[in-house]
Amino acid sequence: MSEKDEMTINERRKYLHKMWKLYRGATKKEKSKMLDDMEHVTGMNRKSIIRILNGRLSRKKRTNERGPTYGGDVIAAARIISRVLDHPCAERLQPNLVFMAKHLSNHHQLVVGEDTLEGLERISISTLKRALANTNKTADKIGQKRYPTRKRNSFRETYPMRRIPYDIPQPGHFEVDLVLHCDEDSSGGYIHTIQMTDVATGWCGIQAVFGRSYRVMKDGFEWILMNLPIPVIEIHPDNGGEFFNQHLLRFWKDALPDLYISRSRPFHKNDNRFVEENNASLIRAYIGYGRLDTLQQLMILREIYNDLMCYHNFFQPVMKTIQKNYLDEMHYRRVFDHARPPLDRLAETNAVTKHNLELLMYMRDQVDILALRERLEKNIYNLWHVKSTENANPVNIFDTLRMEEDYHSVTLSFEPTKPVQ
Repeated sequence: MSEKDEMTINERRKYLHKMWKLYRGATKKEKSKMLDDMEHVTGMNRKSIIRILNGRLSRKKRTNERGPTYGGDVIAAARIISRVLDHPCAERLQPNLVFMAKHLSNHHQLVVGEDTLEGLERISISTLKRALANTNKTADKIGQKRYPTRKRNSFRETYPMRRIPYDIPQPGHFEVDLVLHCDEDSSGGYIHTIQMTDVATGWCGIQAVFGRSYRVMKDGFEWILMNLPIPVIEIHPDNGGEFFNQHLLRFWKDALPDLYISRSRPFHKNDNRFVEENNASLIRAYIGYGRLDTLQQLMILREIYNDLMCYHNFFQPVMKTIQKNYLDEMHYRRVFDHARPPLDRLAETNAVTKHNLELLMYMRDQVDILALRERLEKNIYNLWHVKSTENANPVNIFDTLRMEEDYHSVTLSFEPTKPVQ
């Protein structure tokens, strides 16, 4: 029997378990023949097979259990880093343990020695899963309200329906979506979130707007574009009328003449799978599903999104599918690459200038991630303790627009980058 054809321990046990009942009821001559077959199939010694079949089939527990491989300092550091990164899965966490340990150490938030760093580098994904089993959070699944079908829109029909390929290597292809903060009451005016997610790197831009009229949507997109270090090659929204209307399409044509606009297929939400995933892990996970409809809440939400973009783009590890192994025509298994933050993925491309990349790296080094998380939690608490708008004056949308001087006070000084041909 070749090494390639050898059975694993679990396969041997499963086979012997199937043969156990037949062996117990067989004659001596039949048992001898069965033992010959089992010896040939499993590659085990005959006496070992007889000992297993005459004894108990369950695997015997170790008499002396192995002690812990990693010290308490390694596990404690892993738990701190997991909490700082909001408890990502072990597959996303493990490749970034050493980087985050050094980052926290530079900001005097964590003390790590050489032995601890070596342990964090060697620790396996399985060990991390066991060590962090009691600390990782599980999100509650909340059903989403289904909204009525929109009327036919002739503007959108001139734009192609497609899915941006998951393995597209060039940054600049953005999925776009709008998140509603109305809870179960969609009447009146309330806050929306615009999100743009780059498929290649996972870089995202987020902005809160009041309502979804052309004026506020244009204002929100202008702010996001001014904060993106990546040149926009394509935008890919769903079929909503807030995206496909004469005014906004004219804005895109004037702002980016060479922009390619595509759209999802109707009722195929997974065509925008990357931005939808971010809607769940960023917007809904931190903001929730409640109703937001005041000017004060809008201003707090914008502060939250400024920190959330920094937190996600600079630090949150992102896993990307690199291959799909098809088991049959309908089923496949994904193969993922090593988890890395969007900034590290962006640095591996030629989509940004050297000046922009150095600026982004410098900004990340200056971020105190624990202070950022504390500020996030404080602002989220304040967001939901703002008084309701009942019996209050309606919000004037002109008070919600970002003024021209506000752009320069908030945004980064990025050099323009031409899309790669």
